[in-house]
Amino acid sequence: MIGVSFDTTNKNATFKANEEFDFPLWSDLEKSLALQYGAADGLITLFADRITVILDAEANWVVFYPKTVVTSVSLYAHAQMVLDDLALLFGDSSP
Repeated sequence: MIGVSFDTTNKNATFKANEEFDFPLWSDLEKSLALQYGAADGLITLFADRITVILDAEANWVVFYPKTVVTSVSLYAHAQMVLDDLALLFGDSSP
């Protein structure tokens, strides 16, 4: 899992530490990832849309959750939805 935002590396590092994330948080100052993955409509977009994309080992899109899906449920409900879909797609690796 990787998180991406338009914030600077320093702001992301502080946010990551405060939230105790154990995954990378990248800065997309050029907005190239946001444009490629549909989290921004253009370079003048101030804030990236909250979306989720599941990729396979070859970086092919497998599942796309647009902002309408991501923001329609709680953060935890969306995380569980993604985990459930990952288990269906790639197998359940839980004990």
